[in-house]
Amino acid sequence: MKIKIRTTGFHLSIPVPIGMAGFVIRVIPEHVFLEMNRNIPEPYSGLVTKENVRMILEECQDILKENKGLEVVHVEAADGTFVSIRI
Repeated sequence: MKIKIRTTGFHLSIPVPIGMAGFVIRVIPEHVFLEMNRNIPEPYSGLVTKENVRMILEECQDILKENKGLEVVHVEAADGTFVSIRI
């Protein structure tokens, strides 16, 4: 996976191996997931937990590997900011 961020005067490109994504989820603090739950409507807020996100990632890893090169996020703002996430 490649994450690219460009703004005026700042360029960042981060290669992230798909296998490392599970590790990244493990190190995200629990309070981040609690804050996300505050913005999610009630019937679904209980589903966004660290354990569920890790389980979904583990189940989808083979699909992610099959679709290398797929651009998941592509955002270009009027001020020149660019964000891209490719699998």
